[in-house]
Amino acid sequence: MAMRWRQLLVTVLLFCVLVDQAHFRKAVVEDEPTVSGGGDGKPVPVIDCAGLCGVRCSRHSRPNLCKRACGTCCFRCKCVPPGTSGNREMCGACYTNMTTHGNRTKCP
Repeated sequence: MAMRWRQLLVTVLLFCVLVDQAHFRKAVVEDEPTVSGGGDGKPVPVIDCAGLCGVRCSRHSRPNLCKRACGTCCFRCKCVPPGTSGNREMCGACYTNMTTHGNRTKCP
């Protein structure tokens, strides 16, 4: 009789662990692709700033300086324009209006 109770207890515990694991996986998958924090309450997509800025600055005469500025702009604006130059307007006012202390455009 005691053996059956042990088997039942082990079965119930195993079931609880499996249900908890399934719930945890679902929560992780739902939370991964976006980060909350857009000023309008909408989720902001997560982007690979380092990779996108590497492509953006690949042909720049000073790639390290370009990547540093691009990384700052990407972090703040959550956008990097396509291509190696131009297309800045595709990222909106945040990207196009950001300036340095010397009042020059910051984002490449």
